[in-house]
Amino acid sequence: MNALKIVKVGNSSAVILPKELLATLRVGQGDTLYASEAPDGVRLTASNPDFEAKMKVAEKIMREDRDILRVLAQ
Repeated sequence: MNALKIVKVGNSSAVILPKELLATLRVGQGDTLYASEAPDGVRLTASNPDFEAKMKVAEKIMREDRDILRVLAQ
């Protein structure tokens, strides 16, 4: 487990992420990270959890209404 230290940057605070953690998250400078509450604390991910939830709903609709979507696509 990595211990992360909060540092002051101008009028803000920042956390320095070690390169090993960046590699695990598959992110680099300029990328966006998303923090969300989890039962065991806070989850930090490179993918937007809201978008993932919406895509699951869309995939369910596409599976259930496959025939209707095929007709509409013509």
